[in-house]
Amino acid sequence: MTQRGLQASRSAAVVTIALASLVAGLPTATAADSAVAWHACPAYSDEVLEARGLTGQQMSRFRALMKRAECGTAKVPLDYRQPNGRQITVALLRLEAVDRARRLGSIFLNPGGPGVSGYLMPLDLILRGEQGRRLNDRYDLIGFDPRGVGYSTKVSCPAPGQQKPTGAEGKATTRDPGGEKAGPLTREAAKRMYDGEVAANIACGRSDRDFLGRLTTANVARDVDRVRIGLGERTLNFIGVSWGTRLGVVYRSLFPGNVGRMFLDSVMGPRYRQDEYTVASAAAAERNFSRMAAWLAERHDTYGFGSTQKQVRAAILALLRAYDAEPKTFTDLPMPIDGGVVSMLASQNSPDWGRAGKALAQLRDVTGTTAPPAIKEIFNNTGTRMPPGAPEIQNTTMRQGVACNEDPSRLGFSAAWAAYQRNLEEHPVTGRGARFSVQCAGWPLPVQETPLRRTGGSLVLVGHRHEVITPYEWTKQMRTAVGGTLFTVDDDLHGSVTKVPQSDCTAELLRYFTTGRIGRGCDGVPVAS
Repeated sequence: MTQRGLQASRSAAVVTIALASLVAGLPTATAADSAVAWHACPAYSDEVLEARGLTGQQMSRFRALMKRAECGTAKVPLDYRQPNGRQITVALLRLEAVDRARRLGSIFLNPGGPGVSGYLMPLDLILRGEQGRRLNDRYDLIGFDPRGVGYSTKVSCPAPGQQKPTGAEGKATTRDPGGEKAGPLTREAAKRMYDGEVAANIACGRSDRDFLGRLTTANVARDVDRVRIGLGERTLNFIGVSWGTRLGVVYRSLFPGNVGRMFLDSVMGPRYRQDEYTVASAAAAERNFSRMAAWLAERHDTYGFGSTQKQVRAAILALLRAYDAEPKTFTDLPMPIDGGVVSMLASQNSPDWGRAGKALAQLRDVTGTTAPPAIKEIFNNTGTRMPPGAPEIQNTTMRQGVACNEDPSRLGFSAAWAAYQRNLEEHPVTGRGARFSVQCAGWPLPVQETPLRRTGGSLVLVGHRHEVITPYEWTKQMRTAVGGTLFTVDDDLHGSVTKVPQSDCTAELLRYFTTGRIGRGCDGVPVAS
């Protein structure tokens, strides 16, 4: 693009942001307000790249991509109602399109959360497969850390031990931190866990009210639009996964005139409510277990749980109840095994059914004091600790802030306990594995909801037919709320279109951003053989 063409593009972008800001009801921004300050990109050691799962050849490709990358920050208002007040920074990384002569624009990328870093997502997308590289042929790929995450301005809530507990100390797990035995959660233990969450939320929300109160999806969307202007882009093209889908629809609602092509994978529902999420996810998990039970029944000679779906279901439920009645402690495991573990194994996605079935069969047949090999492999794998210099993967303070600032379902203990009991009754196999938690109980900051609007512009909403984390019906609900094209993936993996290389789905993604056209769906990740 010529210098004159670039200036014209930036001028058009200023006009667009001015009109969109009037729609959003906030003061307008200019290109000068949104300028990106470019600087040297971070350098990562071999140790850091190994912790991110990269091998020798992948490391070389990563470093080659980093040599092409441009890194910078954009200043944005902490509070858009006070644009000249406190400023914070949003960090971004750009991989320019390889074929500059046929460049189609920029695609902003968000992997989900809230609270997940997207800074290196352009590199991750390319390293996963050929389609990501081809996407970068004609598009700049833009990764960014939302406010509160990674290299962007952020704060940290007090650690659990630093606030005064009203019951159990800090954030609780499925076990009572005061020493509750393994097995079904008691009401008394749940109350201590609830009180601990309330204490942690109060301490967190009061620790930096100004910053935490500005952690919302709407403000992240406004930040993204500032970055768009700073990059001189007339419209925003966007790929969002999980919470990134909410970011996408909120952006469309605030800035309807600025949207280019938008592809949202594993779509959240139009209402941001933890209580509704728990119910819908639990129902989806029980449905997906029926698929797993049918799969195990076809392999009765291997796993021995029965030759019909009904027999498998009865056998797994009996195993769950047996381990809840008499949890087992193995000498080589750091935790006892109870019905919650059985339930968790029965809640796996289809690519893991073989490993989960093997673990369940070994739990059924175990006789000694040491853990079965499959169980030991699963529960002794604590993951890789990120070494010094590694980029932040997820910021829990930002996650809590966004979730609780927008979620009006701050249930009291009695209502939360009743909902937990209904979940166990209605979903006897998978419900037992759900954590008792009311994420935002006691959060001291006001609820801030952003109305979603049906707008024009290109939009693809991707739903996974058997998914648990963001159930398929949410995609349909979101389409009713905001419009768009429904694209169905026939698998149960969260966000698999961008995360798992497979030709039929990723080819549709590439076709959409190249031509604006897309089909009705794709096969997705196949069920385990």
